[in-house]
Amino acid sequence: MASPLSVSVVSADQEVWSGEATMVIAKTVEGEIGILAGHEPLLAILAEGEVRVTQSSGARITAQADDGFLSVENNTITIVARNAALV
Repeated sequence: MASPLSVSVVSADQEVWSGEATMVIAKTVEGEIGILAGHEPLLAILAEGEVRVTQSSGARITAQADDGFLSVENNTITIVARNAALV
């Protein structure tokens, strides 16, 4: 089994969610992107939309994120948005 992703979703004033995941799907200004373990380093600008996280247990978390960025490096994903909240 591949190493899990360490994911953090934060808004300007609080951490919305953090934990381990097997996959993250987010909407960027260039289109939707799916991220799995071992993904190349990436910095992308978020578009207004959902961030979908599939946890290691199979449970799914959905957050609405607006105006921000997504960073991927060494199986760590950080999503920073001006406004973010769980759906």
